[in-house]
Amino acid sequence: MPSPPRSPARPQRHPQPSRSRRPPVRPPVRRKKPRWAMRMVTTISVVVLASAGIGHAVVTSLDADIARVDPFKDMKNRPEAGHGMNVLLVGTDGRDKITEAERQKFRLGGAPCHCTDTIMIVHISENRERASIVSLPRDSYAETPAHTDETTGTRHGAHPIKLNAAYAEGGPNLTVRTVENMTHVKIDHYLEVDFTSFMKTVDVLGGVEICTTTPLKDSYSGLDLAAGSHLLGGGQALQYVRARHVDGASDLGRMQRQQRFLAALVERATSSGVLMNPLKFRDVTRAVLGSVRADQGFGTDELLDLGRAMRNFSPSSSEFATVPIGQMGYVVKGIGSTLKWDPAKSAKLFQALRDDKPIAVHAVHKARPRSVSVDVAPQQIKVQVENGTGTAGLGKRIDGALAAAGFRTTRQPTSAPATTVRRTVISYDPRWDRSAKSLAAALPGAELREAKGRGPLLKVTAGADFKQVERVRVEDPHQGEFGAVTGDQVVCP
Repeated sequence: MPSPPRSPARPQRHPQPSRSRRPPVRPPVRRKKPRWAMRMVTTISVVVLASAGIGHAVVTSLDADIARVDPFKDMKNRPEAGHGMNVLLVGTDGRDKITEAERQKFRLGGAPCHCTDTIMIVHISENRERASIVSLPRDSYAETPAHTDETTGTRHGAHPIKLNAAYAEGGPNLTVRTVENMTHVKIDHYLEVDFTSFMKTVDVLGGVEICTTTPLKDSYSGLDLAAGSHLLGGGQALQYVRARHVDGASDLGRMQRQQRFLAALVERATSSGVLMNPLKFRDVTRAVLGSVRADQGFGTDELLDLGRAMRNFSPSSSEFATVPIGQMGYVVKGIGSTLKWDPAKSAKLFQALRDDKPIAVHAVHKARPRSVSVDVAPQQIKVQVENGTGTAGLGKRIDGALAAAGFRTTRQPTSAPATTVRRTVISYDPRWDRSAKSLAAALPGAELREAKGRGPLLKVTAGADFKQVERVRVEDPHQGEFGAVTGDQVVCP
């Protein structure tokens, strides 16, 4: 007896068609997608979105939040484009959106100078696997091209200037032109960050961890950190990167802290999953872009490109260097004390950027004169020499020997009262204790004596025990030819 026909209302879960006859043709039945399928589609969408760094629609909405400037207006005779992408990252002292409570707590009072507090060239390699960050000291000796003063409208010819003052005279346009003239590196994009966007970014990330082997205290910025590891929120992080009076290293020491902070920022962003989470990435990007200024060309496509590149970033993908300095304390009439770049070494560094080559490659170490390793470079230490003995010309001889060893002596040694000093003494302000220790390494047997309120100028009173000046040097085992380090070498272990 043949089987009764199957009811279409109760289909079998897995019908198996017979080989001898075909199953009856049924009209198509529209079914809703099961929930698991919808969940799968959603998951795939999120993965695709994350793999792109962040979605196009989301980035487009963020793009609209960016304030725009035209730093490349009417620029001619620019350097040839190299490989990769070069972004001029400028940190200004803008604080319009800082609350009064934040001003008091983080020592942000006073009127802004409307100048650049930080200047860096960020080079993203052509294969998007490496970021090279080169700090340009704010006090660098620079020569501006002819321009019109943005504030007064006065026409200026080319003239000497401190690099950070170019912004006050001619805004982003003169800053880019001056940097390109000095480095011969073509700037592709311009990004300007102020205090507000910096603090917001750190807070959205949940803070950034930094480590210090020595206590860091700066009465000007309010920074006060004990030795060890610290998770810094936005306000404290701003104190950390702004501190210039932690020691005699001044602006150069501050740039090293900025570089270490950026390495820690990369580590935080890449290890916390921010770059793989579109919503978190959006929040961080919105915090950054909500109070920055950028050129017209820095838009949706560029943000997506950077998002994809940073997807595989880690601290080891970033490398940091400061322009090699040839002369500290280069005095220019009407400008004051500046830093003059080493022409040969700086040219080699910027050539590496143009050629899209790593800058943290270790150099072949050449034989060098015997010297003692110290924490603070002699070029950063100011010294006044005083002859405390009856030996004529001793002060001048020590001043010359210290200057030859790289110390910034006054070149005007003085003489102590008639009483002969037996032991050489180094008088120093406790805030410059690391500088004092570096100077003591150059004067074996010298006594260290605190003198509160003395400031950054250390005083050497030569005693009868003086023999000679030892050469000292700063040496970091991680540093390559340009003093460059990779991010994984400077973040907390």
